[in-house]
Amino acid sequence: MKREYYEVLGVSRTATKDEIKKAYRKLALQFHPDKNPDNKDAEEHFKEVNEAYEVLSNDDKRRRYDQFGHAGVGSSAASGGGQPGGGANDFGDIFSAFNDMFSGGRNRAGGAPFGFEEVFGGGGGRRGRQPSGIHGTDLKIRLKLTLEEIAKGVEKTLKIKKQVTCKECNGSGSKSGVTETCQTCHGSGEVRQTSKTMFGQFVNIAACPTCGGEGKVIKERCPSCYGEGIKLGEVTVKVTVPSGVEDGNYLTLRGQGNSGPRGGTAGDLIVVIEEMPHELFSRNGNDVIYALAVSFPDLVLGTKVEVPTLDGAVKLTIPPSTQPETMLRIAGHGIGHLRGSGKGDQYVKVNVFVPKDLSHQDKELLKEMKKSSGISPSAHNDRDAKSFFEKARDIFS
Repeated sequence: MKREYYEVLGVSRTATKDEIKKAYRKLALQFHPDKNPDNKDAEEHFKEVNEAYEVLSNDDKRRRYDQFGHAGVGSSAASGGGQPGGGANDFGDIFSAFNDMFSGGRNRAGGAPFGFEEVFGGGGGRRGRQPSGIHGTDLKIRLKLTLEEIAKGVEKTLKIKKQVTCKECNGSGSKSGVTETCQTCHGSGEVRQTSKTMFGQFVNIAACPTCGGEGKVIKERCPSCYGEGIKLGEVTVKVTVPSGVEDGNYLTLRGQGNSGPRGGTAGDLIVVIEEMPHELFSRNGNDVIYALAVSFPDLVLGTKVEVPTLDGAVKLTIPPSTQPETMLRIAGHGIGHLRGSGKGDQYVKVNVFVPKDLSHQDKELLKEMKKSSGISPSAHNDRDAKSFFEKARDIFS
């Protein structure tokens, strides 16, 4: 199964463009073919990274991907073809940082060369304090749908158990609402470690482990949520599923995931589509297939039958001399397209019905029918062969 693009780049769903670009540069350098000659795995990873970046760096494609998953962007990502924001043309941008790094230039502070901090995550004091609270985690659920629901689209109301904001403390995690300045980071929300390398001084900045980047700590914890600001609860969510989704597609509902501790923003709710097997129809893209058993006389003489569709029963004409496994098309009775208007078709696969139990009279009728020269396939084969040799004799005589 195709991996999620956020997973490929190793970033969260709320990652900024800069974070996505930074992750892309690092992975593209790691798996670049020039650094991994004759390594098929690295080559595949390199293509996967470029495909993910081509989608997530484009606002419109990212929006469609977040809503519909891989189905929302089709094959456009795989065929980026070096367009702006895509794979190939960004190589110069990837290596520009390294060209600058070895060019001998120095930054204004006289520390590391240009590009070093951008590529390796250093840089003094540019991050600032982390936002208040911790971002909530994403929540993934599976939604089972019938083929009828998929064909037309459907709205579902779901009851979901998740982490919700504590009502006792309004999500602050504090019983009294009083907080104190964190003694580890002295209110800055971050800690720094400085080390020296052959390239110069390197400063590593990380969120404070004591306060989680908030710069403050709770003085007295809320007894209901134990200072977390969240607790397990149940909510009702409405999900609108468009027609044409497939098994494994997913919808992303922003901010409907687990609430963030101590006032942090909520994560996303990811609804993964699970298509239930149908007792009558099989699916082929946006088309559906129905197997119809027809008696031998009806195949020979032709008939009209009623067949089920996703829209209700319709009349279907079986032409005379229809051969077994013939596919008859009923236009517009398939599944609605995910992108764009229109619907697929229904195909009726005609099979000959062979009874297992026959009366004595039925068997006698079949024996009489068998005597007919027009009923035996060998008679047709002999007639076709005779016709061929007659034509050949006329040509060469």
